[in-house]
Amino acid sequence: MQLKQQLQILKQNRNNKSMRQAITISEAALEQVRALLQKREKPSVGIRVGLKTKGCNGLAYSIEYADDKHALDECIVVDDVTILIDPKAIMFLIGTEMDFVTDKFQSGFVFNNPNEKGRCGCGKSFHV
Repeated sequence: MQLKQQLQILKQNRNNKSMRQAITISEAALEQVRALLQKREKPSVGIRVGLKTKGCNGLAYSIEYADDKHALDECIVVDDVTILIDPKAIMFLIGTEMDFVTDKFQSGFVFNNPNEKGRCGCGKSFHV
């Protein structure tokens, strides 16, 4: 099935409440996104999650502020937080859990993606 057909199906099913969300967001990630949005000096619709071609394995997760909602964005609203999913990334992110982890040396968003087939040695990129 071509990407255009997949996007049409996604758009048609968008209002179907019985469909599961493309990704799930942990409470820790939700709190961090909420804090980031509150600290931003510019109003935002929410955040946009997507993928970029990057690293030695080809794909890397991207998170950015979303100033507007694009026509084909998948929209996930949890409480008062809106997460938009880039339509080009949706088929690679289905079933993924977005989490926020803090340990002694680092903190950041972590994506637990069942579609990943492998990661590079540094853990920055992956392939499906």
